[in-house]
Amino acid sequence: MPQPSEPYYCSQQIHVPPELPDILKQFTKAAIRTQPQDLLAWCSAYFHALAVGEVPPVKERLDKMMSTQKDATGLTPELLRVLNRQLGPKRVVSLEMIEDRWNDLSLPKEIFDDIVRIGDLTGDVKWVYFLALAASSLSPDLTSSLKLLCEILTADPDGGAARIPFPLFKDLYLYLAKNDGDISLETCNTALEYLESQARLMFSQETF
Repeated sequence: MPQPSEPYYCSQQIHVPPELPDILKQFTKAAIRTQPQDLLAWCSAYFHALAVGEVPPVKERLDKMMSTQKDATGLTPELLRVLNRQLGPKRVVSLEMIEDRWNDLSLPKEIFDDIVRIGDLTGDVKWVYFLALAASSLSPDLTSSLKLLCEILTADPDGGAARIPFPLFKDLYLYLAKNDGDISLETCNTALEYLESQARLMFSQETF
């Protein structure tokens, strides 16, 4: 007897969920903005994040950064923003989770390893400390690192003042200065006293 042929499906038999076109549209736009180096790995991370209700690894915009803020291996401020949107709300995260999100964006392992080594990081870490060290890898000096961190962490709109709470700024300043090793505590305290006085002055003028 002849073997039964393969089942034949016509267009009327295939059910297409009404949400699928919008899902694919959003996915395509996200892929174009993010331009992942490893598209398959990024696709897996993107849809996994959506499935579990997490923030997907997506840039908000295409990178338009100066060469001084772009690592030759592909790390950029915009990719740090992606990581911060994913991990910032958690505040304290495991290095394993950071590495997973890092790999989702196909970022180089050697940079991750350097950050861990420089910060002597183990186990669960304060996310903003890892972010600070990553930002410093893109910046020529402490001032540039802090400026970049303010731009990433601010709640101000793009092009705004890039303000962050002064206690957070102070924490990041002291942490990076300590890791730098060439800035004395006296210098740090003098700079912070001046910056705090300026911050109070600006706040009083805004509220007047």
